[in-house]
Amino acid sequence: MDIASCTQGETRSQPVAALVGQDEKVVFTAPDPAVATRVRLLAIATVARFHGADLHRGDLAVPESAVPSPAALVEWVGRSGLWAKAARLRWQQLVTLELASPVVLLLNDGSAVLLVANDAKRNVVWLRHSRLGPTDPPLAVDQKSLAAVCRGEAILIRTERAANRSEAAFNLGWVAGLVRMESGAMRDVGLASIALSLLTVLPPLMVMAVIDQVVTHQSLSTLVLLSLLIGTALISETLLGYARRQLILVVGARVDARLNLHVFQRLLRLPLDYFERNQAGTIWSMTGQQINKIREFLTGKLLATMLDLVTLVVLLPILFYLQPTLSCVVLLGACLIAATIAGFMRPMSRRVKRWIDAESSKSSVMVETLHGMRTIKSLALEQQQRDRWDACVAEATQAKVEAGRLGNLTQMIATPIEGFMQRGVLLIGAYMALSSDGSVAVGGLVAFMMLSGRVAQPLASLAKLMEDIEEVRTATTLAAMVLNQRPEAADPTAGLRPHFQGALSFDKVSYSYPGASSPALNSVSFSVPPGTTLGVVGRSGSGKSTVTRLLQGIARVCAGLVSIDGVDLRDINLTHLRRNLGVVLQENFLFRGTIRENILAGRPGLTLADAVRAAQLAGASEFVERLPGGYETFIEEGSPNLSGGQRQRLAIARALVHDPRILILDEATSALDPETEALVNANLARIARGRTMLIVSHRLSSLVDCDQIMVLDEGRVLDVGPHCELVERCAAYRQLWQQQNRHLATGRSQPATLETVTQGA
Repeated sequence: MDIASCTQGETRSQPVAALVGQDEKVVFTAPDPAVATRVRLLAIATVARFHGADLHRGDLAVPESAVPSPAALVEWVGRSGLWAKAARLRWQQLVTLELASPVVLLLNDGSAVLLVANDAKRNVVWLRHSRLGPTDPPLAVDQKSLAAVCRGEAILIRTERAANRSEAAFNLGWVAGLVRMESGAMRDVGLASIALSLLTVLPPLMVMAVIDQVVTHQSLSTLVLLSLLIGTALISETLLGYARRQLILVVGARVDARLNLHVFQRLLRLPLDYFERNQAGTIWSMTGQQINKIREFLTGKLLATMLDLVTLVVLLPILFYLQPTLSCVVLLGACLIAATIAGFMRPMSRRVKRWIDAESSKSSVMVETLHGMRTIKSLALEQQQRDRWDACVAEATQAKVEAGRLGNLTQMIATPIEGFMQRGVLLIGAYMALSSDGSVAVGGLVAFMMLSGRVAQPLASLAKLMEDIEEVRTATTLAAMVLNQRPEAADPTAGLRPHFQGALSFDKVSYSYPGASSPALNSVSFSVPPGTTLGVVGRSGSGKSTVTRLLQGIARVCAGLVSIDGVDLRDINLTHLRRNLGVVLQENFLFRGTIRENILAGRPGLTLADAVRAAQLAGASEFVERLPGGYETFIEEGSPNLSGGQRQRLAIARALVHDPRILILDEATSALDPETEALVNANLARIARGRTMLIVSHRLSSLVDCDQIMVLDEGRVLDVGPHCELVERCAAYRQLWQQQNRHLATGRSQPATLETVTQGA
């Protein structure tokens, strides 16, 4: 695509922020705000299309009534797999910019234009606006005309030049890359550290001068000069130290933020079955707790050691200049400490891993206990959980003691060596000062001791860093066992994004759960035209919920073909698929927040009116409006202030708020009382209007009005048809119906309707 031919595709019948040439000037007419916002989005979408990506309004986390900010636009583009950056460009940058693709300029009125060409010699740029057709040439604009309508805000968009770091395997190399990303700030920290190290040399040298010159020769003028130098050095050291601490704080915060964002993003991309197969406490221990250790290492010990390295680079040459013999003694001690730690590294790693595993088990028991506290209290299982907790605490304590005992042994060996580096050097230096050759002066010895004290500790810390690295390597390995799991979708931005009509089709679909001896679905085939209400029944384990999991893309690897509107489900973008489905489960989770926030969860473009409309459709408005806070009523964790029926109706409202073409009710009414179930069932006809519904239920009374009912048994389809026909021809369905309706009067010629069932209940 030629850059100059880019057009936003806005029809000419809707002129917005038009560029009109008049007397060699460009006049920008202010458009309607809503139209201006649409133009801004069209401009971004045009450049994304130039790079081969399609953007969708539903991915933009901004309400339709609001003007999207540059940050929101950048995030929107990033979700399509492109690179984007918001910048404020001066005119000189605009006319000299190398244009490999169009640049989006954000105008003051909320719209946007495309910068498609520039000419530094003529001092003009060429802009293309939505009003211009594909054959219309772009318009030339000078600095004055552009400055009247644009402050220079721009969105730069391009394809990713390198592999996305978020897709890379989590390991020590990835963690080290976080620090390398802050190379600019680390360079400034290094320069400040070099300056501080040089300043730390001055006091010992001043002491040496005072002892050897001022005191010996009684020179007051030298003392005054030294005092001025010390004062200047103190002020400089204070200011540089403050600046370095600020830089370290910023670097640590950035590394910490990137690490936490990456971990949370990777957890969200893991498939649901991983969380079903692993305890929440174990996952938290292997990620959250280990990431905390990695974070503390990166932002604490690692930075401190890097600063110590700078100190060593500066001070060691000075020490060797002052006294080579004593400097060799200090360096030899540091090497002995390093060798000691290296010898204990492997057994320490084994003990640390055992301790971490024990802590993981302890976390699992704690999380499980907190989640199941209602069951524990109702069944009086406190003693059983207390015994489990005691056993886990004992194991973790023993493992920690054994790891600490080995670390203590290492410290016991290193302590005398470290002490010799400080105190032994004093004795050797004193002996050398008393010797006849006079190779060490008293002032020089004092200065060396002051400087060696600053060097000995960094040398010991550098040696101990190997032990810290081994612990971090273990923590990284454990975190990688979770974070490097195969994600739910290799590329979350890839896939088709069709507009759903609601036709569902299974063609010889077979699926087996990992480790299962028999398939959950065995060559299942059925099709549902748009607007159909399909009921799914069967005994426990017949494959009912597996059908809904396949439709939601939770399980994507199966034999056969699952399609929506004739499109293979595996070719559809996973996020787009789920945003266009409405799903209500038997047990639905409500987030901590208001009722309005729960109904509108994940739908930033919707308003309170949409929440009210969905609540009315779900039959929830009648109890919500009676609450003191109405739709602003706050729901605590676990929803203790709502009944089961109220929670279920709010879940249905949440599924309906974005008006999905396909609605899945998976045992959505099985946990409700008869009165609440009757209320929900009475609304099903209104809910189903204009959409395809898949209702999974054990209670056949809630399915009698379905257009079609599919009977499953052991993963196979026994029959599909309306209720009346199934009662006549399907033995399994007739048996289920008779079992559930024994209380009804016998001899009834026609099957009971939904109204009679609910009335009889």
